[in-house]
Amino acid sequence: MIDLLIVGGGPAGLAAAIHAVRRGFDVVVAEPRPSPVDKACGEGLMPSGVDALHTLGVPASGRPLHGIRYLDATGGRHAEARFPSSPGLGIRRTVLHEALSARAAELGVPVIPHRVRRVTQSDTYVTADGITARYLVAADGLHSPTRRALGLTVRPPTRRGTPRYGLRRHYTVEPWADVVEVYWSADCEAYVTPLGPRQVGVAILTSRQLPYDEQLAHFPLLAERLLTADRTAVRGAGPLRQRARSRVAGRVLFVGDAAGYVDALTGEGLTLALTAADALVRCLREGRPQAYEQAWSRLSRSYRLLTHSLLWVRSQPRLAPLVTPAAARFPRLFRGAVRLLA
Repeated sequence: MIDLLIVGGGPAGLAAAIHAVRRGFDVVVAEPRPSPVDKACGEGLMPSGVDALHTLGVPASGRPLHGIRYLDATGGRHAEARFPSSPGLGIRRTVLHEALSARAAELGVPVIPHRVRRVTQSDTYVTADGITARYLVAADGLHSPTRRALGLTVRPPTRRGTPRYGLRRHYTVEPWADVVEVYWSADCEAYVTPLGPRQVGVAILTSRQLPYDEQLAHFPLLAERLLTADRTAVRGAGPLRQRARSRVAGRVLFVGDAAGYVDALTGEGLTLALTAADALVRCLREGRPQAYEQAWSRLSRSYRLLTHSLLWVRSQPRLAPLVTPAAARFPRLFRGAVRLLA
């Protein structure tokens, strides 16, 4: 019997594996896809996420991010707040995945090419397709099969609004800012993340299932900047809102997007995954797996509060276009929100 079976070898699962091995656990990661795995992602780490990488001993190369800038759809009005101390990081998801995979391999973490389909548990162990472990960590993504199999996925009520989706494309162009730019229109948002000397990622969050270029047309200044740049294919993800009844179910614990997800509005998904992985393993090391639920709630509180608030504004057609003017009019409030995220 091993100590820990981790289902999912993305950033959340690998971070949990690295923390676990360093704390003396016997770990196996089950991931059917070869590394690195690409997916739709904003590809920005908050400063606390960069700190989490350093704690893992993972060197990561990317583009320093010094703050967040909100702009209206035309780019004419804006508000900017700088991170108060250290920078964040714009990093390709594949680069991050490769760095985490290399660190896990350095520590001797076995990654088996296996898709877990069935999970059963008793008071003393968990069994997943014949693999037996003291605990199982589900890090199997936004639409976690493990979460669904255990009956922990909660369907959001229809009154909460239409589902939202994320679309991402990379452009070969020199970044024009050292911050993440967030463009607000009446219907959607566009996130521009500098990733390298000649690369930016542009993610669009929307409730309308329209082609990427039609969504980008809501932001004329941004569309004009990217008009002649080489571009990659579009990747998508969603619906983004995924509710979980709990983060702990017996000897099964959830981390990353599998633990539940509100929206990508505040760009904290990767950062929360890395910091929550540390908290999860610490709770197991202390013999208090149930304490992880409270630890996750504490770590994600600012993310959930700010994201729910912005989603409420987004759902009000008259208020959504006023987000950027309000941030420009009340700069101290905007700076406070950015400091909270950082």
